[in-house]
Amino acid sequence: MASLSSVPVAPKALPVVGHLIPLLRNPLGFINSLSVHGELVRIQLGPFTLVMICDPELTRQALVDDRVFDKGGPIFDRVREVVGDDGLASCPYSAHRRLRRLAQPAFHPARFPGYAKAMSACVEDVTGSWHAGQVLDVPTEMMTITCKITATTLFSGALPPGELGPVLDDVKTFFDGFYQRMFMVPPLDRIPTQGNRSHVRARTRLRAAFDQIITERRAEGVDHDDLLSALIAAHDTEDGSPGMTDAEVSDTVVTLFLAGTETAASLLAWALDLLAGNPRMEQRLHAEVDAVLGGATATHADLPRLELTRRVITETLRLRPPGWIFTRTVTADTRLGGHLLPAGSYVAYSPYLVHHRPDLYDNPEAFDPDRWDPARPQPPRHAFLPFASGARKCIGDAFGMTEAVLALATITARWRLAHLPGHQQVRAALGLALRPQRLRLRATPRP
Repeated sequence: MASLSSVPVAPKALPVVGHLIPLLRNPLGFINSLSVHGELVRIQLGPFTLVMICDPELTRQALVDDRVFDKGGPIFDRVREVVGDDGLASCPYSAHRRLRRLAQPAFHPARFPGYAKAMSACVEDVTGSWHAGQVLDVPTEMMTITCKITATTLFSGALPPGELGPVLDDVKTFFDGFYQRMFMVPPLDRIPTQGNRSHVRARTRLRAAFDQIITERRAEGVDHDDLLSALIAAHDTEDGSPGMTDAEVSDTVVTLFLAGTETAASLLAWALDLLAGNPRMEQRLHAEVDAVLGGATATHADLPRLELTRRVITETLRLRPPGWIFTRTVTADTRLGGHLLPAGSYVAYSPYLVHHRPDLYDNPEAFDPDRWDPARPQPPRHAFLPFASGARKCIGDAFGMTEAVLALATITARWRLAHLPGHQQVRAALGLALRPQRLRLRATPRP
């Protein structure tokens, strides 16, 4: 049988737990340290062996070959606990192409002006409640914005305002406990601790709420011009087969809601933190939104002229990618980078690791939106992976960029958000997404 013996092992593994301790203490530092040990490096997480892909070209090869490097692995199995096995992001290779075709109409460019209008209204609704001098819990405020946006574009009015708060609480409970569960080996994940019980209750309530909306919408049979209506109405034009099953719609809806809420909130919070620490870039951004928006709310028609705003979002995705680590399962014996990987082994890749390589980016730790100016030399395509690549690239990449650019433009047009006196660098709170931990900014209205 093939083995992983040719792949070097990361140093400082401990008996039984392997590399769990450094990964829990300083995960980003640990991940970034692996490149010096080889293109592929083995790490041990309790009973699980992961082969971390450190080379950007090998990462691209694995993502493009999604038949051999299929969705799976210990981290992804935790995601499946909540989103199920039948959704667009969680299904195996054998089901993915069909589901992708069915879901694609929901993300057709023709729908984006309508989505953008709903996005801007949600941003206005939340930021309109802020007051001068208020100290904002920025991750929570951004989560409120993105939760409203996702609920509105996904369900239209099917999630009443009174139910949005409990849903947001359950989403936060799920993500707050995800990082601990991500590396929790069986049977520890089934011990009835308070954290495990809260996690199970939250995901059960979320699933029940969304399933009820889907059932009512199918019975109603009315197109609400939202993502859910598009998913329910979809039929496979390639072979004429029926559309998504109830399980496929349900799993895809849960996936879109969780991913659309957490990743976008983390992205916006990091962007505001980085701008607060870079006054010159903040001033340039204010000048752009003042010139483009003229005091109005950002719309879909404004996007082409919000060039610096988009570069700020792109650089934030590079420096603080919300999705920082992912795992895949090897489905057949294969070679990668000269090493033989046996079927059944697990590989991992990290956009954070790739985005911080000094051989790909000058001064990679610096926040420099101008590195994305098209007049400057651009990094290789495989050096930028916030939405992955290949056939399983995030279907909502354009949706997410539209949301982030409109939200950042609208916020910065109305408000200046500044660090508090004595501010220290914000640390990352790790979970399914890379979030800023305890980020507080003071809000000052802009004239």
